[in-house]
Amino acid sequence: MGQKHMVEHASWIYPSENIGEVCPVFRKHFTARPGAAAKLEITAFGVYEAFLNGQRIGRFFLAPGWTSYPARLQVQTYDLTALLREENELTVTLGKGWFAGRISAGVYQAIADGPRLLAALHLTDADGTREYATDESWQWAESPIRFSDIYDGEAYDARVTLENWRFCRTDSCGKQMLIPQEGEIVTEHECLKPAAVLHTPKGETVLDFGQEVTGYAEFTVQARAGERVLLSCAEVLDADGNFYTENYRSAKSRIEYICRDGIQTGRAHHTFYGFRYLRVDEAPEGWQAENFTAVCVYSDLQRTGWIRTSDPLLNQLYQNIVWGEKDNLLDVPTDCPQRDERLGWTGDAQVSIRAITCTFDGKRFFSKWLRDMAAEQRGDGAVSHFVPNVGLFTKDPALFCGGSAWADAAVICPWQLYQAYGDKELLREHLPMMQKWVEYVCRAAGDSCIWSTGHQYGDWLALDAGEGNYTGASRKEFIATAFYAHSAQLLAQAMDALDMDGAAYHRLFEAIRAAHQNAFPDCRTQTECALALHFGLAAAPDRVAAQLAELVRSNGDRLTTGFVGTPYLLHALSENGYAQTAYDLLLQTEAPSWLFSVKMGATTVWEHWDSRKADGSFWSTDMNSFNHHAYGAVADWLYAAAGGIRPGKPGYETVLFSPIPNRRLQRFEVVVNTPHGKVCSCWKWNGPTVTYVLTTPVSAEIRLGGEQHNVAAGTYTFVRGGYDKSPYEAKDFLNVRR
Repeated sequence: MGQKHMVEHASWIYPSENIGEVCPVFRKHFTARPGAAAKLEITAFGVYEAFLNGQRIGRFFLAPGWTSYPARLQVQTYDLTALLREENELTVTLGKGWFAGRISAGVYQAIADGPRLLAALHLTDADGTREYATDESWQWAESPIRFSDIYDGEAYDARVTLENWRFCRTDSCGKQMLIPQEGEIVTEHECLKPAAVLHTPKGETVLDFGQEVTGYAEFTVQARAGERVLLSCAEVLDADGNFYTENYRSAKSRIEYICRDGIQTGRAHHTFYGFRYLRVDEAPEGWQAENFTAVCVYSDLQRTGWIRTSDPLLNQLYQNIVWGEKDNLLDVPTDCPQRDERLGWTGDAQVSIRAITCTFDGKRFFSKWLRDMAAEQRGDGAVSHFVPNVGLFTKDPALFCGGSAWADAAVICPWQLYQAYGDKELLREHLPMMQKWVEYVCRAAGDSCIWSTGHQYGDWLALDAGEGNYTGASRKEFIATAFYAHSAQLLAQAMDALDMDGAAYHRLFEAIRAAHQNAFPDCRTQTECALALHFGLAAAPDRVAAQLAELVRSNGDRLTTGFVGTPYLLHALSENGYAQTAYDLLLQTEAPSWLFSVKMGATTVWEHWDSRKADGSFWSTDMNSFNHHAYGAVADWLYAAAGGIRPGKPGYETVLFSPIPNRRLQRFEVVVNTPHGKVCSCWKWNGPTVTYVLTTPVSAEIRLGGEQHNVAAGTYTFVRGGYDKSPYEAKDFLNVRR
């Protein structure tokens, strides 16, 4: 165990009888003298919800969260002193959660054959100190939760009363995996009321909350015993305005509540849903839409970044990105919150982490997830494609390891945390994982330095290989070798930052770079150009940048990139003299583009550029999430290029300002709360003149129009105008003042 816990004296408990899908509830009675103090340590294989004397303990929804259970299981500690009475009842309901439901595909059965609870209550009062640890003296009964599954939803029978209490059984699951709470807790946030009540052409009654969310529905109804509330979830309506669920695939995502007599409130306890729309399949007569609420659930992350512009569509895109990030930061960085997946895909995380760590303080969140990644890294250095690795699609976790751009998260994510927060010890902690991954690829590529083996996703969901193709037209070995080079270079830089000898990996990068140039003398797609430019692999950067700009222009100022190329596309353009082309892509409103989904009414970012087509039809049913954060990686460019805020030194110890204005936007404002304070960048047009206002809490370097200013902490204004060229290229400063 990571540290000594009170639960070391506790036993894992579970029901003494097989109750099928029903969630058990456990209880323990105890007395306390006035002035008593109590502390509870608790965890579970599964998810739990604890109450003392009918009051919910803590704010952690779906505790203890999702980790690599064989190696790491978080233990929560709660102070119960304020909830104590003379006579006390501690109750805990236990659900399958990620441990035993469909999502885990039975991979954790080697640990325990079903959910298990472990807890210890430490009480101190006038009679002394005593402990109530889970053992055979605890009792269990069937709870009103008759079914609960991450994918399929929850069924609750309010008529069930807690009775027929029986003594528990204990299990010897071991405790070597127990660790203190590391990640941000998952909890409830915004509560949304229906924006509209819809009656579809099929005669369905649908509640539209106006925003796609991750969470659950809470409702209050007056009913007779046996009446039901049945709800189904959806992200979108079809072209005819009917309720659409095919893209949920096999996930039922249903809510069933069987009523008792009287006024009552129902909600989920051990699962979550991704939805904008709720279809009311059944409800007691007289139900009212105003008594339904969408409760948003995600990790308790502190907001650190904001963007506001003069363009309503761009503002909506940014809001969609933020919602998509929140909705998919639920203890692990999931790909989507609705269908039968909801996994911590490494590829999605690495493309989004730069944007996420501007918008939120993600240090604790990603540190916990990366420790799970390290725990699951194979001895040969291979890294899972999703973490925790539950082997969902193959029943064999080993088959989903070792792909470029996905498993490279083992290097890219720790490096980005270092850039965002400047924590060298955290970087040092993850360095062995980073090095093991690069060495794994080194062996796979061999002396040629060209990586052409393994399970490769290519440029996932790119559009340049035609309708229905998932991996795009970019060459898989081009992408794999490019990321091999990138990870080798980042590893070398990480070792340099830690005052270690990174020379061997600098040489490795140069060797891969030379091999890449020799094997791929030309670039054939937008993604290949973007990777060659942004990863420093292009032998003739000017030629490749011109080619990339032409590929964009000849495609009607539209992109064709997928998950791999999109995060780097605008950077590759703006950093190589084509800022205008980058803005042409950013502000494009026709498909494929970021703003096309906004025009189509999206409230989060789509998985596919044409998840929904202009005529309202869908491109696919099996790979068509309307809440995927990967393409929201463009927010990184908005913060770092358009707004121009970058860390000059890791953790923003110094700041680099290099904003890129564009005449199509009248105003652009960015704020990032860094470890050293608030950094602000604003530019605004007034006729032919652009004014910059830049605020830094630390020393900064300001780059504008080819000129550089090194300044101390403070607020600075620059005014420029009277030219025809783009302001990024002009060099005429009218005024510089502090």
